[in-house]
Amino acid sequence: MKKIIIGSDKSGFELKEAIKAHLTEIGYEVEDCGTQDPEQPQGYFIVAPKLAKKISDGTYEKGILICGTGMGMAIVANKFPGVYASVCQTAAAAKYARAINNANVLTMGGWITAKDAGCAMVDLFLNTGFTDGLEDWRAKNLKNAYATIQDMEKELYK
Repeated sequence: MKKIIIGSDKSGFELKEAIKAHLTEIGYEVEDCGTQDPEQPQGYFIVAPKLAKKISDGTYEKGILICGTGMGMAIVANKFPGVYASVCQTAAAAKYARAINNANVLTMGGWITAKDAGCAMVDLFLNTGFTDGLEDWRAKNLKNAYATIQDMEKELYK
């Protein structure tokens, strides 16, 4: 079974719940590390590290974080080595976050993203591989860029 981790604060709770249901329906086992009850919310700065640690240590390959705008979650998650969180507001952005940037965490805004649009973004994010659909020269360039970024991380996180 495919596995994924997801989390939200109060502002992303409703969108997270819709996406969790969608993921379960399409065959994913979903771990929810975020707010379980909107009356007892966890802040984005608490949820994002929980998810990011599990991406960074290899427990999960991909994750989804949702706050009001997606920006706070992305800022915090990107502090962890090997985490490439991208704020996306459209399906095209979610696809290109994977194809161009090899993002492994999709962040969205519960104040911004409709449930159907969020589910469509998740589908594209999960079903697009790094460099999918890109010209050979661009794919080669992006793979070299990704390797350079990973080398930078090794230096930064010594």
